[in-house]
Amino acid sequence: MAGLIPKDFIQDLVARADIHSVVDSRVRLKKAGRNYQACCPFHSEKSPSFTVAPDKQFYHCFGCGAHGNAIDFVMEYDGLEFPDAVEVLAAELGLEVPRERGAGRAGRDRAEIEDDYNLMERVARFYMQQLRQHGKSAQVIEYLKNRGLTGETAKAFGIGYAPSEWDSVLKGFGGNKAAEQQLLALKLINENDSGRRYDFFRDRLIFPIRDRRGRVVGFGGRVLDNEQGPKYLNSPETRLFHKGRELYGFYEMKQHYKQLEQVVIVEGYMDVVALAQHGVRNAVASLGTAATPEQLQLLFRQSPQVICCFDGDRAGRDAAWRALENALPMLRDGHDLRFLFLPDGDDPDSIVRAEGKEGFLKRLEQAQSLRHYFFEHLSSQYDLSQDAGKGALIAAAKPLIERLQSEFYRELMLEELANRLGRDISQLEQMIAKPTVKMPPQTAKRSRGTPVERAMGMLVQHPELGKMVPVNNTLADLKMENAKVFVALHRQTSGQTLTTAQLLEGWRGTRYEEQLRDLAQWNHEILAAHLEQEFKDTYMFLIDRYLEQRYEELKALPTEQLTKARLRELDQILRALKKSP
Repeated sequence: MAGLIPKDFIQDLVARADIHSVVDSRVRLKKAGRNYQACCPFHSEKSPSFTVAPDKQFYHCFGCGAHGNAIDFVMEYDGLEFPDAVEVLAAELGLEVPRERGAGRAGRDRAEIEDDYNLMERVARFYMQQLRQHGKSAQVIEYLKNRGLTGETAKAFGIGYAPSEWDSVLKGFGGNKAAEQQLLALKLINENDSGRRYDFFRDRLIFPIRDRRGRVVGFGGRVLDNEQGPKYLNSPETRLFHKGRELYGFYEMKQHYKQLEQVVIVEGYMDVVALAQHGVRNAVASLGTAATPEQLQLLFRQSPQVICCFDGDRAGRDAAWRALENALPMLRDGHDLRFLFLPDGDDPDSIVRAEGKEGFLKRLEQAQSLRHYFFEHLSSQYDLSQDAGKGALIAAAKPLIERLQSEFYRELMLEELANRLGRDISQLEQMIAKPTVKMPPQTAKRSRGTPVERAMGMLVQHPELGKMVPVNNTLADLKMENAKVFVALHRQTSGQTLTTAQLLEGWRGTRYEEQLRDLAQWNHEILAAHLEQEFKDTYMFLIDRYLEQRYEELKALPTEQLTKARLRELDQILRALKKSP
């Protein structure tokens, strides 16, 4: 795949990054023995269960199971995808991220990608300049003032104006075939059937949409006159912009808050900006769609409570229900999803202008819980005084409740369903299947497992042990589960000095990644003074088991297949086994 970040660079980045510094720059850590602690930034808690181990360059939360190295932390805390997290971490260390092209394939290299971002930023600045310099600027600024926005707020969000002329962006940023193709690809201009090209946004208030790193990836345009056409026009999907992943105002919100107790999802750009103008800076907009699973997951990484604040009309209620359906599989214990519907004809913009910050916050306090909204919505469709209505409610609720991964939420919903139907909860539990949930390793004390797994666990947590004994490649043929993985780990640790974080980074994206991350958190209960001997003893046990296995294989051969070499091997095995304790 073109544009991949070389694995060697990623390993070097993990080696250079200090997990304590990376985490402490975002979450204040306190010394706790050899390690550091804090209240977990990924779930709500009052006493710290989040631990950072500098010797392993690894973090782990005993409450929610979050764990990983410096890259993982930046991904989770900053809400970034892997490549973006690498870019952010590299920038913090003053490193340039190299890119490589796929073998034999044409692809977009880093310079081309950066050029796209640069163009989007330049166009955003152009729109901002037009807000001040265009012939209609006085009219547009008056519009913003009438909406209660100050110049400071407009500047903070980069609000601009797309000129009414057909080709302002085309003329300003085109000029040759390649430039126009880039403008088309980023949907800054359009082309009609006759080949005529023209600006995508015209005579609209412009709201730059920034990604989690603050780069402009798209735009939203609002008409100044409701008779001009669609009220809002958003950038279509492009190679930079994927609206299901982005949230308007998320970057700006994170500039004000590193940790949030609450996030509010609203429907429109003006809602986000107006709320910020009045001091409510924890609002984001879902870009004209119902909140997607990716958007909700991102928000729950930032805050334990998410409130969907939508208009009370049909469109707003439909968007709220789709958001609820998308949220069900990702709700975890400690997550709180709530719903607030505003009076018909009102939106957050009009409410905060009429009632101020305090009035809006009071309304947020009245938001419905997930449970109440869920059953209010479903129950309104059926006559629960009739058996048919009760059966219909169960049929509608069943597949939704079965999507819940949280045992707490599942029990809560079953209790409410039982109350509404006047039935015993045990009857409903038999009817509604439990989901298959992968429990985090901290929920149950891990057994010591097989000797191979035990050896793997010691190597993962203490990679320096790999140098204590020679690599024996024949152990890959040992008929024990994960024998090949153990040999690969041993080879990985025998020739270089690694931390746990570096070792695990080499397994990212493989089928064994989660198993090895699990072992990184395993409490092996071995005293530090005994660790080296314990590993050597386990290693020798595996050697003996392989010798016994090979002895049985040779013994089972027909006499005519026992060559001189195999007989010599049998004799050597017997001698070795006699020496074993």
